[in-house]
Amino acid sequence: MEKRIITNKKQFDIKSFFLQWEWMLVLIFILINIMNANFSPYYLNTNNLLNATMAFLDKAFIVLPMAFVIIMGDIDISVGSTVALSAVVMAVLYNAGLPMGLAMMICLLVGATCGFINGFLITKYKELSAVIVTLATMTIYRGIAYVILENQASGGFPMWFSYLGWGYVGKIPFMLIAFAICAVIYGLLLHKTTFGRRVFAIGNNDTASRFSGVEVDKIKIIVFTLAGLMASVTALFLTSRMGSTRPNVAMGYELDVIAMVVLGGVSTAGGKGRMIGTILSIFIIGFLRYGLGLINTSAQVLLIIIGMLLIFSVMIPNIKFKKRKKAKEA
Repeated sequence: MEKRIITNKKQFDIKSFFLQWEWMLVLIFILINIMNANFSPYYLNTNNLLNATMAFLDKAFIVLPMAFVIIMGDIDISVGSTVALSAVVMAVLYNAGLPMGLAMMICLLVGATCGFINGFLITKYKELSAVIVTLATMTIYRGIAYVILENQASGGFPMWFSYLGWGYVGKIPFMLIAFAICAVIYGLLLHKTTFGRRVFAIGNNDTASRFSGVEVDKIKIIVFTLAGLMASVTALFLTSRMGSTRPNVAMGYELDVIAMVVLGGVSTAGGKGRMIGTILSIFIIGFLRYGLGLINTSAQVLLIIIGMLLIFSVMIPNIKFKKRKKAKEA
């Protein structure tokens, strides 16, 4: 008798491999760099490109947990307000006499607490969608920041604090190294752990996950807490770069973050996405803005281009799905 081998691994298909959305993002990234290089002779400079990352990587820290949130089928539009509140609390406490190290720790604690509150409300009151809850907390967190600092700026931080936003390790920005470490950690957490598999399971079918023994509420609270924590990490880097903070910082960050996640191939319906695509989309949008900024392109034109990229990123997978559906019906 012949031996029968049963395996749960899919046979490698080179066509399917190269038709993945991430390869489309690689192509878009290459085209953007070619376009920018033609527009400006100052673009293809290694030092300039490395320095340019500091202009957009602060918000990229939030993109990593936001991918988890959207894969679960939820959304968090309070992250920009969490950045503002965390930064304001840190600045006020430092200027009140607290050591900077302790003020930074409290900044991280404030962010994590904001995220925990979001997760708790979403799981406690299931009749309320994540959009409604985080829309409310977005207003509340920003409002608290205004109550604390009104319309004033707060700064005067120690010199060493500026290293977070402006420091280098050799010729590489410290912020880029910190982001790379966080990206590896979140990538492994999403794709190589039981926790990550459960995040995908919740996004595919919340109810089935509950009946399968998955602690859905606990995982959601953890993910939203991580989103809040990384928003406070963004607050540290952003405040370090600016040298001061105000209650109106990080306005619109939530839209940029969600745009990066969606462009990266994460489905807004939940249950689908890869961290590598999300990371690629961060650099696509970041370098697109940098390159077009060199030729003084208006912010409105940038928004139109990014909007078209988003429509394109949503449209292509739907076209592929319809073609497969027609092929099966035939």
